[in-house]
Order: sequence, then structure tokens, then C-alpha cells
Amino acid sequence: MRRFAVLIMLTLLGACSTVDDLAPSLPSSGAPTVAVRAPRFDDSDPHEWDSGAPWSYAVHGTDVSKYQTSVDWPAARASGISFVFIKATEGGDRFDEYFNEHWSRTRASGIPRAAYHFYYFCTPAATQARWFIRNVPKDRSAMPPVLDMEWNPQSPTCKLRPDAATVRSEMSTFLEIVENHYGKKPIIYTSIDFFDDNGLSAFRGYPYWLRSVAGHPREKYGSHPFTFWQYTGTGVVPGMRGNADINVFNGSEAAWNKWLRQNTR
Repeated sequence: MRRFAVLIMLTLLGACSTVDDLAPSLPSSGAPTVAVRAPRFDDSDPHEWDSGAPWSYAVHGTDVSKYQTSVDWPAARASGISFVFIKATEGGDRFDEYFNEHWSRTRASGIPRAAYHFYYFCTPAATQARWFIRNVPKDRSAMPPVLDMEWNPQSPTCKLRPDAATVRSEMSTFLEIVENHYGKKPIIYTSIDFFDDNGLSAFRGYPYWLRSVAGHPREKYGSHPFTFWQYTGTGVVPGMRGNADINVFNGSEAAWNKWLRQNTR
């Protein structure tokens, strides 16, 4: 009788379990979408978070360019890196020499990734969009492409700083061309000063990736919605040499899995 009661209890417990309780959700690649929930990475220059600490978010990622070489992506993923933004192009003629390596190795490691374009103010937006399309494969399993908009006063070749109306018009051109090609609404990356200087709150319906390393985005950008938040440029990520940018997805693990399903097909 006692054995029979134990069997009944085990059966009931099994009936109460869900697939999410038993195993992580899997994307098309077969890799877990979240390697470590709510990781807390070290930081070489940490910020004292009064509220909205980044480690309260379930899903973290990084972004890379040619300055991050020989990344051990399996190690980064095992530490809690669940997505990567990879620099592909800049302006109308610059291609990041490590893009292909990062692009292929993140996929092989089962890490969702997106390509980004760094905007150059001395080249027409249409030219830049065509350059991005020329260099970034149309990969349906990738996350949406990213337009990186920020002032670059250290540029040795372009000191142009267009007015806000021109910036928004050129952005619209780039975004429309890229969306038509890849079939996905691009993500807009920006910083606090660029957002304010150019009235980017006017761009509605786009996923935003906001840089805010000295306060939560709600403190710096008000109520503007965001999908990703870059919270440090001095993070320490296993498998990556030197300082690393670290980002979070603005939502739960379940929301992340849903967002991935909607944007990687």
C-alpha cells in the first residue's frame, strides 16, 4: 500500500511539471536560449546601481567588433552570454575584418546574433544601406540588423554634424532599405546625447538598444521603450580578453524566447 501511494504521488508531481520545468527552450539550432539566468559579471570599473541593477534581468549578451579577437564563444556562452551584436560595416566602404569569424563562430556555439552598422555622417544613407546588404548575409536565423547611431567627434575623416531633421530623414532611408531586404524591422542603437539631440523618440515601432552606463534607461531616456540595454563597457566576460560591453534583454526568459521565435525566422 505504501509503495502504491508513493507511485501515485510521483505521477501527480509529474503531471504538474511543464516542459519549461524539465528542460530549457530550444531554438532551431538546438542550443539553449539562456545559458545562465540573471548572471552577474565582474566589472573593471563598476557603477553603483541605486535601482534597476542589470543583474536583476534574466538574459544578458555582449557586442563585439575587430577589437575582440579570438573569443572563446563556448566559454562566454557558458558564463551567461545569451546573444551577441557583431559589427559588420561602417559608412559606405569599411568592413570589420573580424565579422565573418564572429558571425560563424557564434552560430556554431549556438548563440543568437545580429549584425550592426556604424553610421558615418559623410556618406548618404542609401549608399551605407547598400554596403551593409553587400556584406551581411540574409540569414533568417539571425536577429534583426542593427543601425548604430551616435556622434563620433574623434573621427579623423568626418566632422559633419547634421541637424536633427536631416539625421532622422537619413535614418529613415537606411532603415527602410535594410528592412525591405532582410524582411525584419531593424534595431536602433543609440546613446543618451544622440537620442536627445535628434529627437529619436519620434521613431516609434522600432526595437531600441539603449546605451546607459551610469543609470537605468528609465532615468536617462524617460518612458521611451527599449528592448536591449547596454549597461557597461568595462565588463569582464569569461572567454573574452579585456573590457567587454555587456547588455541585457528587457524582459523575462519567457519573453526572450518569444522574441527570438518572432525575430529569427
